[in-house]
Amino acid sequence: MHVLVIGAGLAGVTAAWELREAGHEVTVVDRGSEAATETSFANAGLVCPGHALPWASPEVPGMLLRSLFSDNQSYRLKPRLEWQMMRWGVRFLRQCTHGRMLENAAAKYRLCRYAQNCLHDVTEKAGLNYDSQRGGLLYLYGSEATLRKGVEEMKVVEDLGQEIRVLGIEEVVELDPAYSQSVGRMAGAVYCPTDESGDARVFCLQLAEACRERGAAFQFDCTVERIVADGKRVVSLVTSNGDVSADAYVLASGVEAPWLARRIGLDLPIYPVKGYSATFPVESVHRSPVVGGVDEDHLIAFSRLGDRLRVTSTAEIAGYDTSYRPEDFGYTVESFATLMPAAADFSRPEYWSCLRPMTPTGLPVVGPCRYGNLYLNVGHGHLGWTMACGTARLVADIIDGRQTEIPMQGMALH
Repeated sequence: MHVLVIGAGLAGVTAAWELREAGHEVTVVDRGSEAATETSFANAGLVCPGHALPWASPEVPGMLLRSLFSDNQSYRLKPRLEWQMMRWGVRFLRQCTHGRMLENAAAKYRLCRYAQNCLHDVTEKAGLNYDSQRGGLLYLYGSEATLRKGVEEMKVVEDLGQEIRVLGIEEVVELDPAYSQSVGRMAGAVYCPTDESGDARVFCLQLAEACRERGAAFQFDCTVERIVADGKRVVSLVTSNGDVSADAYVLASGVEAPWLARRIGLDLPIYPVKGYSATFPVESVHRSPVVGGVDEDHLIAFSRLGDRLRVTSTAEIAGYDTSYRPEDFGYTVESFATLMPAAADFSRPEYWSCLRPMTPTGLPVVGPCRYGNLYLNVGHGHLGWTMACGTARLVADIIDGRQTEIPMQGMALH
Protein backbone atom coordinates (compact mmCIF):
# COMPACT_ATOMS: atom_id res chain seq x y z
CA MET A 1 0.00 0.00 0.00
CA HIS A 2 1.22 3.51 -0.82
CA VAL A 3 0.97 5.83 2.20
CA LEU A 4 1.48 9.57 1.91
CA VAL A 5 2.65 11.32 5.10
CA ILE A 6 1.97 15.04 5.48
CA GLY A 7 4.77 16.58 7.54
CA ALA A 8 8.47 15.85 8.04
CA GLY A 9 8.90 16.75 11.67
CA LEU A 10 9.26 14.18 14.42
CA ALA A 11 5.70 12.90 14.02
CA GLY A 12 5.94 12.54 10.25
CA VAL A 13 9.44 11.09 9.92
CA THR A 14 8.89 8.50 12.66
CA ALA A 15 5.58 7.53 11.02
CA ALA A 16 7.41 7.14 7.70
CA TRP A 17 9.96 4.86 9.38
CA GLU A 18 7.35 2.61 10.99
CA LEU A 19 5.29 2.37 7.82
CA ARG A 20 8.36 1.53 5.72
CA GLU A 21 9.39 -1.10 8.27
CA ALA A 22 5.90 -2.57 7.88
CA GLY A 23 6.49 -2.91 4.14
CA HIS A 24 4.51 0.02 2.77
CA GLU A 25 5.52 2.35 -0.02
CA VAL A 26 5.95 5.74 1.68
CA THR A 27 6.09 9.33 0.44
CA VAL A 28 6.56 12.29 2.80
CA VAL A 29 5.68 15.85 1.78
CA ASP A 30 6.71 18.95 3.71
CA ARG A 31 6.85 22.68 3.05
CA GLY A 32 10.35 22.94 4.56
CA SER A 33 13.63 22.46 2.74
CA GLU A 34 14.51 19.40 4.85
CA ALA A 35 13.20 17.45 7.81
CA ALA A 36 12.64 19.16 11.18
CA THR A 37 12.61 22.80 10.06
CA GLU A 38 9.82 23.95 12.40
CA THR A 39 8.69 22.72 15.84
CA SER A 40 11.25 19.88 15.88
CA PHE A 41 14.15 22.20 14.99
CA ALA A 42 15.40 23.39 18.39
CA ASN A 43 13.32 21.93 21.20
CA ALA A 44 14.46 21.27 24.76
CA GLY A 45 15.94 17.88 23.89
CA LEU A 46 14.34 16.06 26.82
CA VAL A 47 12.82 12.58 26.53
CA CYS A 48 10.99 12.61 29.81
CA PRO A 49 8.21 10.23 30.86
CA GLY A 50 9.03 11.42 34.38
CA HIS A 51 7.76 14.85 33.38
CA ALA A 52 4.54 13.63 31.79
CA LEU A 53 2.19 15.68 33.96
CA PRO A 54 -0.29 17.65 31.81
CA TRP A 55 0.02 21.41 31.52
CA ALA A 56 -3.69 21.65 32.31
CA SER A 57 -3.73 21.60 36.12
CA PRO A 58 -5.45 23.56 38.91
CA GLU A 59 -2.50 26.02 39.22
CA VAL A 60 -2.26 27.08 35.58
CA PRO A 61 -5.34 29.36 35.28
CA GLY A 62 -3.86 31.61 37.99
CA MET A 63 -0.50 31.69 36.22
CA LEU A 64 -2.18 32.69 32.95
CA LEU A 65 -4.11 35.43 34.73
CA ARG A 66 -0.92 36.82 36.31
CA SER A 67 0.77 36.80 32.90
CA LEU A 68 -1.64 39.52 31.74
CA PHE A 69 0.19 41.89 34.06
CA SER A 70 3.74 40.50 34.03
CA ASP A 71 5.96 38.92 31.35
CA ASN A 72 8.01 37.09 34.01
CA GLN A 73 5.74 34.05 33.80
CA SER A 74 6.50 30.72 32.16
CA TYR A 75 2.87 30.41 31.10
CA ARG A 76 1.72 33.49 29.20
CA LEU A 77 -1.62 34.44 27.72
CA LYS A 78 -1.89 37.13 25.07
CA PRO A 79 -5.63 37.21 24.30
CA ARG A 80 -6.82 37.66 20.74
CA LEU A 81 -10.29 38.16 19.33
CA GLU A 82 -10.12 34.83 17.57
CA TRP A 83 -12.74 32.13 17.95
CA GLN A 84 -10.21 29.27 17.65
CA MET A 85 -8.23 30.62 20.61
CA MET A 86 -11.32 31.22 22.72
CA ARG A 87 -12.81 27.81 21.96
CA TRP A 88 -9.53 26.01 22.68
CA GLY A 89 -9.09 28.05 25.87
CA VAL A 90 -12.47 26.94 27.21
CA ARG A 91 -11.59 23.32 26.46
CA PHE A 92 -8.22 23.76 28.18
CA LEU A 93 -9.73 25.28 31.32
CA ARG A 94 -12.15 22.34 31.58
CA GLN A 95 -9.13 20.06 31.93
CA CYS A 96 -7.65 22.08 34.80
CA THR A 97 -9.39 20.13 37.56
CA HIS A 98 -7.48 17.76 39.81
CA GLY A 99 -9.47 14.75 38.65
CA ARG A 100 -8.96 15.37 34.96
CA MET A 101 -5.31 16.14 35.54
CA LEU A 102 -4.83 12.70 37.14
CA GLU A 103 -6.75 10.97 34.35
CA ASN A 104 -4.76 12.72 31.63
CA ALA A 105 -1.48 12.10 33.47
CA ALA A 106 -2.09 8.34 33.55
CA ALA A 107 -2.76 8.13 29.81
CA LYS A 108 0.09 10.50 28.98
CA TYR A 109 2.61 8.66 31.14
CA ARG A 110 1.66 5.28 29.64
CA LEU A 111 2.18 6.69 26.13
CA CYS A 112 5.50 8.32 27.06
CA ARG A 113 6.97 5.13 28.54
CA TYR A 114 5.85 3.12 25.52
CA ALA A 115 7.26 5.74 23.15
CA GLN A 116 10.62 5.80 24.93
CA ASN A 117 10.96 2.06 24.39
CA CYS A 118 10.06 2.56 20.73
CA LEU A 119 12.71 5.31 20.49
CA HIS A 120 15.39 2.93 21.74
CA ASP A 121 14.26 0.32 19.22
CA VAL A 122 14.34 2.79 16.31
CA THR A 123 17.73 4.17 17.40
CA GLU A 124 19.26 0.70 17.42
CA LYS A 125 17.72 -0.49 14.15
CA ALA A 126 18.55 2.70 12.22
CA GLY A 127 21.99 3.16 13.84
CA LEU A 128 21.35 6.76 14.89
CA ASN A 129 23.72 9.07 16.80
CA TYR A 130 22.10 12.29 18.00
CA ASP A 131 24.05 13.34 21.13
CA SER A 132 21.81 11.17 23.29
CA GLN A 133 22.42 10.98 27.02
CA ARG A 134 20.68 8.22 28.97
CA GLY A 135 21.87 9.10 32.47
CA GLY A 136 18.53 10.37 33.71
CA LEU A 137 17.21 13.90 34.22
CA LEU A 138 17.11 16.21 37.25
CA TYR A 139 14.09 18.29 38.24
CA LEU A 140 15.60 21.06 40.38
CA TYR A 141 14.07 23.15 43.16
CA GLY A 142 15.40 26.31 44.74
CA SER A 143 13.97 25.89 48.24
CA GLU A 144 12.95 23.17 50.64
CA ALA A 145 9.33 24.28 50.28
CA THR A 146 9.25 23.98 46.50
CA LEU A 147 11.17 20.69 46.70
CA ARG A 148 8.54 19.23 49.04
CA LYS A 149 5.80 20.43 46.70
CA GLY A 150 7.65 18.96 43.70
CA VAL A 151 8.04 15.59 45.39
CA GLU A 152 4.31 15.57 46.11
CA GLU A 153 3.48 16.43 42.49
CA MET A 154 5.87 13.79 41.14
CA LYS A 155 4.11 11.19 43.28
CA VAL A 156 1.51 11.10 40.50
CA VAL A 157 3.97 9.54 38.04
CA GLU A 158 5.68 7.53 40.78
CA ASP A 159 2.36 5.86 41.53
CA LEU A 160 2.12 5.03 37.83
CA GLY A 161 5.46 3.21 37.93
CA GLN A 162 8.09 5.92 37.35
CA GLU A 163 11.25 5.49 39.40
CA ILE A 164 12.16 8.71 41.21
CA ARG A 165 14.80 9.59 43.78
CA VAL A 166 14.82 12.67 45.96
CA LEU A 167 18.35 14.11 46.10
CA GLY A 168 19.85 16.78 48.32
CA ILE A 169 22.27 19.26 46.82
CA GLU A 170 25.30 17.17 47.82
CA GLU A 171 23.86 14.12 46.03
CA VAL A 172 23.10 16.21 42.94
CA VAL A 173 26.74 17.35 42.81
CA GLU A 174 27.91 13.76 43.30
CA LEU A 175 25.77 12.71 40.33
CA ASP A 176 27.08 15.54 38.11
CA PRO A 177 29.90 17.74 39.46
CA ALA A 178 28.88 20.63 37.16
CA TYR A 179 26.10 21.36 39.64
CA SER A 180 28.66 22.44 42.23
CA GLN A 181 28.25 25.95 40.78
CA SER A 182 24.59 25.82 41.86
CA VAL A 183 25.27 25.21 45.56
CA GLY A 184 23.41 27.88 47.49
CA ARG A 185 21.04 28.43 44.58
CA MET A 186 19.03 25.23 44.91
CA ALA A 187 17.86 22.93 47.68
CA GLY A 188 17.77 19.64 45.82
CA ALA A 189 16.12 17.72 43.03
CA VAL A 190 13.88 14.90 42.01
CA TYR A 191 15.96 12.54 39.87
CA CYS A 192 14.34 10.33 37.23
CA PRO A 193 17.10 7.87 36.29
CA THR A 194 15.28 6.47 33.24
CA ASP A 195 14.66 9.85 31.55
CA GLU A 196 17.11 11.01 28.89
CA SER A 197 17.99 13.70 26.35
CA GLY A 198 19.22 14.14 22.79
CA ASP A 199 19.06 16.38 19.74
CA ALA A 200 15.63 15.90 18.16
CA ARG A 201 16.58 17.67 14.91
CA VAL A 202 19.66 15.50 14.36
CA PHE A 203 17.56 12.42 15.13
CA CYS A 204 14.97 13.56 12.58
CA LEU A 205 17.52 14.27 9.85
CA GLN A 206 19.29 10.95 10.36
CA LEU A 207 16.05 8.98 10.50
CA ALA A 208 14.83 10.66 7.30
CA GLU A 209 18.03 9.53 5.61
CA ALA A 210 17.55 6.00 6.97
CA CYS A 211 14.01 6.03 5.54
CA ARG A 212 15.38 7.09 2.15
CA GLU A 213 17.93 4.27 2.24
CA ARG A 214 15.03 1.87 2.78
CA GLY A 215 13.08 3.27 -0.18
CA ALA A 216 10.91 6.07 1.23
CA ALA A 217 10.55 9.24 -0.88
CA PHE A 218 10.61 12.81 0.43
CA GLN A 219 9.21 15.85 -1.38
CA PHE A 220 10.48 19.03 0.29
CA ASP A 221 9.54 22.63 -0.53
CA CYS A 222 6.08 21.19 -1.16
CA THR A 223 3.21 22.94 0.63
CA VAL A 224 -0.04 21.02 1.05
CA GLU A 225 -2.75 23.53 0.19
CA ARG A 226 -5.80 21.34 0.44
CA ILE A 227 -6.97 17.80 1.17
CA VAL A 228 -9.50 16.57 -1.41
CA ALA A 229 -12.10 14.13 -0.07
CA ASP A 230 -15.22 12.58 -1.61
CA GLY A 231 -17.19 12.18 1.62
CA LYS A 232 -15.84 8.80 2.66
CA ARG A 233 -12.21 8.80 1.57
CA VAL A 234 -9.38 11.16 0.76
CA VAL A 235 -8.82 11.30 -2.98
CA SER A 236 -5.70 13.46 -3.28
CA LEU A 237 -3.71 16.38 -1.97
CA VAL A 238 -3.47 19.70 -3.75
CA THR A 239 0.11 20.90 -3.27
CA SER A 240 2.28 23.73 -4.49
CA ASN A 241 3.98 21.15 -6.73
CA GLY A 242 0.79 19.70 -8.17
CA ASP A 243 -1.73 17.08 -7.09
CA VAL A 244 -0.49 13.90 -5.41
CA SER A 245 -2.42 10.80 -4.39
CA ALA A 246 -1.93 7.55 -2.51
CA ASP A 247 -3.89 4.65 -1.02
CA ALA A 248 -3.75 6.08 2.52
CA TYR A 249 -2.72 9.34 4.18
CA VAL A 250 -1.21 10.27 7.55
CA LEU A 251 -1.73 13.83 8.77
CA ALA A 252 1.34 14.74 10.85
CA SER A 253 1.79 18.43 10.10
CA GLY A 254 1.74 19.95 13.59
CA VAL A 255 0.08 23.33 13.97
CA GLU A 256 -0.84 23.36 10.28
CA ALA A 257 -3.02 20.25 10.71
CA PRO A 258 -6.17 21.95 12.11
CA TRP A 259 -6.33 24.29 9.12
CA LEU A 260 -6.08 21.43 6.63
CA ALA A 261 -8.53 19.28 8.60
CA ARG A 262 -11.09 22.07 8.99
CA ARG A 263 -11.47 22.30 5.20
CA ILE A 264 -12.77 18.72 5.10
CA GLY A 265 -14.97 19.10 8.18
CA LEU A 266 -12.68 17.72 10.88
CA ASP A 267 -12.39 19.64 14.14
CA LEU A 268 -8.96 18.99 15.65
CA PRO A 269 -8.68 20.30 19.25
CA ILE A 270 -5.24 21.81 18.60
CA TYR A 271 -3.95 25.33 19.10
CA PRO A 272 -0.38 26.66 18.88
CA VAL A 273 1.50 27.31 22.12
CA LYS A 274 4.68 29.25 21.46
CA GLY A 275 7.98 28.23 23.00
CA TYR A 276 11.39 29.89 23.06
CA SER A 277 14.82 28.27 23.01
CA ALA A 278 18.38 29.55 23.20
CA THR A 279 21.44 27.47 22.32
CA PHE A 280 24.90 28.36 23.61
CA PRO A 281 28.38 27.06 22.73
CA VAL A 282 30.18 24.97 25.33
CA GLU A 283 33.97 25.04 25.40
CA SER A 284 36.62 23.39 27.56
CA VAL A 285 36.58 26.28 30.06
CA HIS A 286 32.91 25.73 30.84
CA ARG A 287 31.30 23.48 33.42
CA SER A 288 28.22 22.37 31.55
CA PRO A 289 25.96 19.70 33.05
CA VAL A 290 25.90 16.31 31.38
CA VAL A 291 22.66 15.41 33.17
CA GLY A 292 20.00 17.81 31.92
CA GLY A 293 16.61 18.56 33.34
CA VAL A 294 14.28 21.34 34.43
CA ASP A 295 14.63 24.26 36.81
CA GLU A 296 11.15 23.76 38.23
CA ASP A 297 10.99 27.06 40.10
CA HIS A 298 11.33 28.94 36.80
CA LEU A 299 10.08 26.16 34.46
CA ILE A 300 13.25 26.25 32.37
CA ALA A 301 14.31 23.06 30.58
CA PHE A 302 17.90 22.45 29.54
CA SER A 303 20.05 19.76 27.95
CA ARG A 304 23.64 19.26 26.87
CA LEU A 305 23.84 18.45 23.16
CA GLY A 306 27.47 17.71 22.41
CA ASP A 307 29.33 21.03 22.40
CA ARG A 308 26.11 23.02 22.84
CA LEU A 309 23.77 23.77 25.70
CA ARG A 310 20.06 24.14 24.90
CA VAL A 311 17.89 26.22 27.27
CA THR A 312 14.14 26.53 26.71
CA SER A 313 11.17 28.05 28.47
CA THR A 314 7.76 29.65 28.15
CA ALA A 315 4.35 28.49 27.02
CA GLU A 316 2.82 31.49 25.30
CA ILE A 317 -0.72 31.32 23.98
CA ALA A 318 -0.64 34.07 21.37
CA GLY A 319 -1.82 32.75 18.01
CA TYR A 320 0.34 31.72 15.08
CA ASP A 321 3.10 34.30 15.37
CA THR A 322 6.62 32.81 15.42
CA SER A 323 8.53 36.10 15.59
CA TYR A 324 10.74 36.97 18.56
CA ARG A 325 12.94 39.71 19.97
CA PRO A 326 16.15 39.16 21.95
CA GLU A 327 14.42 40.58 25.02
CA ASP A 328 11.87 37.74 24.87
CA PHE A 329 14.66 35.46 26.09
CA GLY A 330 15.85 37.74 28.90
CA TYR A 331 14.01 36.11 31.79
CA THR A 332 14.96 32.58 30.69
CA VAL A 333 18.64 33.25 30.05
CA GLU A 334 19.12 35.40 33.14
CA SER A 335 17.45 32.83 35.39
CA PHE A 336 19.47 29.93 34.04
CA ALA A 337 22.76 31.83 34.00
CA THR A 338 22.15 32.67 37.66
CA LEU A 339 21.65 28.98 38.43
CA MET A 340 24.66 27.76 36.42
CA PRO A 341 26.88 30.76 35.59
CA ALA A 342 29.78 28.71 34.15
CA ALA A 343 27.69 26.31 32.06
CA ALA A 344 28.23 27.91 28.63
CA ASP A 345 29.15 31.08 26.77
CA PHE A 346 25.97 33.03 27.40
CA SER A 347 27.24 35.94 25.28
CA ARG A 348 26.81 33.92 22.06
CA PRO A 349 23.20 32.78 21.90
CA GLU A 350 21.35 31.26 18.98
CA TYR A 351 17.69 32.10 19.44
CA TRP A 352 14.68 30.19 18.15
CA SER A 353 10.94 30.16 18.67
CA CYS A 354 8.37 27.62 17.53
CA LEU A 355 4.72 26.71 17.82
CA ARG A 356 3.84 23.55 19.72
CA PRO A 357 0.63 21.86 18.50
CA MET A 358 -1.14 21.61 21.85
CA THR A 359 -4.35 19.82 22.81
CA PRO A 360 -6.30 20.72 25.98
CA THR A 361 -5.51 17.33 27.57
CA GLY A 362 -1.84 17.22 26.55
CA LEU A 363 -2.48 13.94 24.71
CA PRO A 364 -2.01 13.76 20.94
CA VAL A 365 -4.79 12.93 18.50
CA VAL A 366 -3.91 9.58 16.97
CA GLY A 367 -5.77 7.11 14.80
CA PRO A 368 -8.60 6.98 12.26
CA CYS A 369 -11.24 9.57 11.45
CA ARG A 370 -14.43 9.57 9.43
CA TYR A 371 -12.46 9.33 6.19
CA GLY A 372 -11.55 5.68 5.87
CA ASN A 373 -8.04 6.16 4.50
CA LEU A 374 -6.95 9.22 6.52
CA TYR A 375 -5.10 8.69 9.80
CA LEU A 376 -4.14 11.31 12.38
CA ASN A 377 -0.83 11.74 14.19
CA VAL A 378 -1.00 15.28 15.53
CA GLY A 379 -1.14 17.41 18.68
CA HIS A 380 2.00 16.22 20.49
CA GLY A 381 2.46 19.55 22.26
CA HIS A 382 5.53 20.01 24.46
CA LEU A 383 6.42 16.29 24.54
CA GLY A 384 6.65 15.58 20.83
CA TRP A 385 10.23 14.34 21.19
CA THR A 386 9.16 11.98 23.96
CA MET A 387 5.99 10.71 22.26
CA ALA A 388 6.82 10.62 18.55
CA CYS A 389 8.19 7.09 18.12
CA GLY A 390 5.29 5.68 20.12
CA THR A 391 2.49 7.38 18.22
CA ALA A 392 4.19 6.46 14.93
CA ARG A 393 4.06 2.78 15.85
CA LEU A 394 0.45 3.10 16.99
CA VAL A 395 -0.51 4.63 13.63
CA ALA A 396 1.30 1.90 11.70
CA ASP A 397 -0.46 -0.79 13.76
CA ILE A 398 -3.86 0.82 13.18
CA ILE A 399 -3.28 1.13 9.42
CA ASP A 400 -2.33 -2.55 9.25
CA GLY A 401 -5.27 -3.62 11.41
CA ARG A 402 -3.12 -4.84 14.30
CA GLN A 403 -4.03 -4.51 17.96
CA THR A 404 -2.10 -1.61 19.45
CA GLU A 405 0.34 -2.48 22.22
CA ILE A 406 -1.13 0.10 24.61
CA PRO A 407 -4.70 1.39 25.05
CA MET A 408 -5.67 4.40 22.91
CA GLN A 409 -7.37 6.14 25.84
CA GLY A 410 -7.70 9.88 25.33
CA MET A 411 -6.18 9.91 21.82
CA ALA A 412 -9.22 9.40 19.61
CA LEU A 413 -10.80 12.28 17.67
CA HIS A 414 -14.30 12.91 18.98
